[in-house]
Amino acid sequence: MKILMVLTSHDRLGDTGEKTGFWLEEFAAPYYEFLDAGAEVSLASPAGGKPPLDPNSDAEDAQTDATRRFHEDEEAQRRLANTMRLAGVQALDYDAIFYPGGHGPLWDLVNDPKSISLIGDFLAAGKPVAAVCHAPAVLLDVEDGTGEWLVSGKRMTGFTNEEEKEVGLEDVVPFLLEDRLKQRGAEFRKVDAFGPNVEVDGLVVTGQNPASSAPAAKRLLELLQSASSESAA
Repeated sequence: MKILMVLTSHDRLGDTGEKTGFWLEEFAAPYYEFLDAGAEVSLASPAGGKPPLDPNSDAEDAQTDATRRFHEDEEAQRRLANTMRLAGVQALDYDAIFYPGGHGPLWDLVNDPKSISLIGDFLAAGKPVAAVCHAPAVLLDVEDGTGEWLVSGKRMTGFTNEEEKEVGLEDVVPFLLEDRLKQRGAEFRKVDAFGPNVEVDGLVVTGQNPASSAPAAKRLLELLQSASSESAA
């Protein structure tokens, strides 16, 4: 299994003067789920190099087993500091694609032409796409094969309006993800704020928040393993 993880390159939290980027748990937990399952993991970002880390995701109260493992893993740190430029990536080289969240994707990956075309290429080839927390925003401008929005009619989740208000950024983000997904016709599903929740509809896997990162990665692996079993049969 070859899995591509795509991280944001955006580091500015609107006009607040504060930093944002990707959320560490949402990278680390899936990264180790994939590695421990025997997958080969590649990392990319729009700008290449080291993607910006949301400093709040590295605070003491945000640490998890996965983030602590990452801090002790020099190889993972080296690889993260040297991500490929997204422009040079092709879907045919991978079996699945996973987008960690953090607020950064709301500014760059949401309308990145390469990301949008790449997602379309994965799905057209029957390869699964997964995104967690704010990263389901990367699916908003993707069209299906008929010219309709990909998310229209799909069971999906993502960072909710309630969760955005709880972190005090509902007036900072360029849009509220829950609202925008619903506007595009998604069947948005959610659980209580910050509880784990994953939705799978066809080849699309979405997770609601950081607590959903590992579960979303596991569901992606299940899709890959199921596809592998079917091809073997």
